[in-house]
Amino acid sequence: MGGVAVAVLLAGALAACAGEEPLTTPDGSPISTVTTRVAEVNIVNADRDLTRTCLAPTAPDAGQTDVARIAVTDPGLLDPICALGIGPKVVAVTSDAGSIPTYLGPQLGSVPTIGTSPDPATAGEADPDVVLTTDRSAASAEAFADARVVTIPTDGDWQAQFQAVADALGRSESGTRLLEEFRTETRKTGRRMDAAHNQVSLVRFTGDSEMIAGTDSFAGQILSMVGVQRPEPQRSPRSSTVTDQNFTDADADLIYVSFVGDEGQAHGEDVLLSDRWLDMGAPTWKRVLSVDDDIWYRSSGLAAAWLVLNDLKGSLDGNS
Repeated sequence: MGGVAVAVLLAGALAACAGEEPLTTPDGSPISTVTTRVAEVNIVNADRDLTRTCLAPTAPDAGQTDVARIAVTDPGLLDPICALGIGPKVVAVTSDAGSIPTYLGPQLGSVPTIGTSPDPATAGEADPDVVLTTDRSAASAEAFADARVVTIPTDGDWQAQFQAVADALGRSESGTRLLEEFRTETRKTGRRMDAAHNQVSLVRFTGDSEMIAGTDSFAGQILSMVGVQRPEPQRSPRSSTVTDQNFTDADADLIYVSFVGDEGQAHGEDVLLSDRWLDMGAPTWKRVLSVDDDIWYRSSGLAAAWLVLNDLKGSLDGNS
């Protein structure tokens, strides 16, 4: 064997022995790697490109003066703005640092967060034309004394909230069009993937329990729009806790699992590798997939809905 070949083999062997060492570029910079599996389960869209979360920019309705600068008092209102494609117009969020959902990507992740009780001077620097608020965060809007304040209702579903934001920003027609485009795509996806003949389970792991997500959960609503069926024990609107007595209620043709934080992942890995879990049908058939809990459950809006739908498109017929 030639010297070069021996050197290559030796380098490979040394790299294998040093598995704990981070990968680096020739100049020593660390190389980030994407984790694609957890507890022997494939992660759906592990390499998701968050720069593409927000949709194309929309224009105001005919005759409407376009808003130039937007402040919001509730980070949950950022998703509709992202879906309307006007994230660059957001100049301030009255929330604490780190409260902007990561899935919204860099367009909104870089917006200044000025605290839940901003002082008038800081609010004045933002100088918004309109402030979007909710009944639960209305107090934060008081600092913006000269801006138009619009309260977005929170008692409806995510589609109603999206339309309310679109109305408030002079984009009623765009809001209606974008929602209908999404509904049309869910129906097409359902037919294309024969969703009516798939029973899908939704399981969330917390630090010390497993939850079966109800049909009223965000992911549950998207599955219903696509036409995906749920196992009979999972057809309640409310989520339920998995116990020793109903453990197999988590089974289905396909199980989507997610983890609530690091503690949820640690507990979930223990369960996913347990004999009791592996003896169920879907794990036996390697039909368990991991999804992003923040997007599937802890978000709510059209931008996140597209992410969940695209996850389904790429995984309903997938395997662990």
